[in-house]
Amino acid sequence: MKTTLVPKEHVQRVWGSIEQFAERCAKYTYGRFKADDILHELLTKDQQLWIAFDDKDIHAFWVTEVVQYPQTKILVMHFTGGNRIEEWQTIGLKHLQQFARATGCTKIESYGRPGWEKVWKNEGYKKRFVLYELTVE
Repeated sequence: MKTTLVPKEHVQRVWGSIEQFAERCAKYTYGRFKADDILHELLTKDQQLWIAFDDKDIHAFWVTEVVQYPQTKILVMHFTGGNRIEEWQTIGLKHLQQFARATGCTKIESYGRPGWEKVWKNEGYKKRFVLYELTVE
C-alpha cells in the first residue's frame, strides 16, 4: 500500500474513488458536513487531500490543514476514512510527520468518533479533551 498527497488540481479527478469514504465520515459530523462540503473545502481552502492506494484502487483518504494557533502551528486531520487501515496507517502517519515538519508544525492533531482512540493511541497520539454538544431548542 502506498500513500501520497494529491495535488490540488487532481482532487476532483480522484474524488469519485473516495466519495463513499467521505460520505461515511460526514455521517459522524452530526449535521456539520456532507460529502460535498468536504470536497468544497478541499477545493476552496488551504487543505490537503491524502490517499492510500494499491495498483488497483484507492482504499482511504484523509484531509489535513495547517493551522496557526497563537502559540504554535499544528497539522490538523479533519477527516480520515476508508478500509484496510492496518495497511496504510503507519506509512500514512510517516508521510504526515514529514509534511508537518516541512511546514513548521509542532504537532499533528486529529478528532473523531471514539473508535479512533484505539487506532491513534497505538501510533503515539494522546487523548487531550472531549467535545460536548447541546442542541439549541
